[in-house]
Amino acid sequence: MFGDNQKQNVSTGAVAVQAGNDVNIIHNGLSYSEVRDVALDVFRANFLQLAGPAMETAKARAEEITEDFLKKLQEENPSGFGKGQDPDFQHALFTVQREYARSGDKDLGDLLIDLLVDRSKQDQRDILQIVLNESLATAPKLTDSHLAVLALKFLFQYTQNFGIGNHQLLGEYFDKYALPFSSKLVKNQACFQHLEFTGCGSIQMGESSLEAILDHFYGGQFFKGFDQSEIAARKISIGLDENFFMTCLNDPSKIQVRANNATQLQNTLNDKNINDEDQEKILALFNIEKMSNLEIRETCISIRPFMQDIFDAWSNSSMKSFTLTSVGMAIGHANIKRFVGEFASLSIWIN
Repeated sequence: MFGDNQKQNVSTGAVAVQAGNDVNIIHNGLSYSEVRDVALDVFRANFLQLAGPAMETAKARAEEITEDFLKKLQEENPSGFGKGQDPDFQHALFTVQREYARSGDKDLGDLLIDLLVDRSKQDQRDILQIVLNESLATAPKLTDSHLAVLALKFLFQYTQNFGIGNHQLLGEYFDKYALPFSSKLVKNQACFQHLEFTGCGSIQMGESSLEAILDHFYGGQFFKGFDQSEIAARKISIGLDENFFMTCLNDPSKIQVRANNATQLQNTLNDKNINDEDQEKILALFNIEKMSNLEIRETCISIRPFMQDIFDAWSNSSMKSFTLTSVGMAIGHANIKRFVGEFASLSIWIN
């Protein structure tokens, strides 16, 4: 391994509520049951009137999504109950209720809940709040295939996992973050045209292959290795220091630099106060005997065969030249979070 780097009609400006029998949590004057009453009052006041059973279905779905949202809000951000008095947040909540009442799609409902919980954490009108509001309106326009594209583009092109130190951990990373989306990808152009139409991204002139992206962030997983004699031949004064060298992951008869990428290596060199001359020589070793793109692809597929589908979709569609907007990032982030439970704060990328 590479070391330690491992969610009633009211007059304007007012809120009418009636508490239920049980008050579990109180924040800023509103309890769980009070927020629930406000939320359902908002839905009843704003949702169009449907005929017969359709209206009953819509009401049942609105109650379901509201309960699910409040449960998750109670778990992740209890202070968000205070948002029940905020007109903009009421509008965001109604957007979730309306879209789920229309579709009844459980996966979409879970995604919208994750986005709304994130929205509940924003206390002021800033770019992240605006992006999350827009994401709540955009996500219902997307299919599972669109959502899979956004998740994988966000994962591989915009994030980096610092805990990957060997092929086992790389495989576990693929299992956790990529496998849930691997079978949902499509290669038709209409997919990416629709993502452009909805404001999730754009097709650029240039290309970024998945192999090159993996090499950039996790290049240490794809070295061919070099002979130990290179250390002496290059007159590296610290010798075979285990902080910087290790047995090659792809050829046990050789060694490699202990780092996934040049930035990580440079930081370690600085932290260990390595002299400038040795730093230059070790950085040079990092750039020799590297796998080609084809070899990187083959290595990843040998670790996890399902990666074949992802490489194929990426290289044989506009996925390779598609870049995400802030809305695309927010939806991709929420889709990953829907499957893995925990993920870094969206504010890292949108601020």
